[in-house]
Amino acid sequence: MDPGTHFAFGAHPHHGFVASATSNMPSHLAHWFLVREQFEPVPDQPGLFRLTEPERDGPRRTRQAVHDLRHHGYAVHADIALDPAASASPPRPVPPNGLSERRSRIAQAAGRSSQRRSAPTTSVPSARPIPPKPSYAPTVHLPVFTAGRSR
Repeated sequence: MDPGTHFAFGAHPHHGFVASATSNMPSHLAHWFLVREQFEPVPDQPGLFRLTEPERDGPRRTRQAVHDLRHHGYAVHADIALDPAASASPPRPVPPNGLSERRSRIAQAAGRSSQRRSAPTTSVPSARPIPPKPSYAPTVHLPVFTAGRSR
C-alpha cells in the first residue's frame, strides 16, 4: 500500500464490506467521514468500520464511498472489486419499450412523405399605428365614498 494512503477498503469474511483509516488520517476525522458514507464502527475492533446493511447494494455503495473520498482529495486503497477506477459496474439492462423503434418508423415515414410543405414566407409584420396623444385631459370618474359606516 502506498505510504500516503488515507483510507483502505476491502471485504471481510465476517463483517462484509469494511474500511479503515491509516496512520496518515486523524481517527476523529476518519470516523466523521466513514459514518457519513454509511459505515459504522465494528465493536471490539478499533479503527475498523463496516458498511451498514451490506445486503442493500453493498458493492455499489462501497465503490461510491471510495469515489467520494477520492473526490475530497484523499488517497484511497481499495480491493479491485471495490475500486471504481479499476472495475466498472456491470451495465444495467434496459428493458425494451418499443419507443425508439416507433420513433425510427415515424422518422422514416416523415422522410418519404408525399406531402411536401412549402417553406414559410417571412415578411415584415404589419405595424399598428400609434394613436395620437389627445390634446385634452381625459375625465376619470371615481366613486364617491361617504364618511362613516354603511348599514
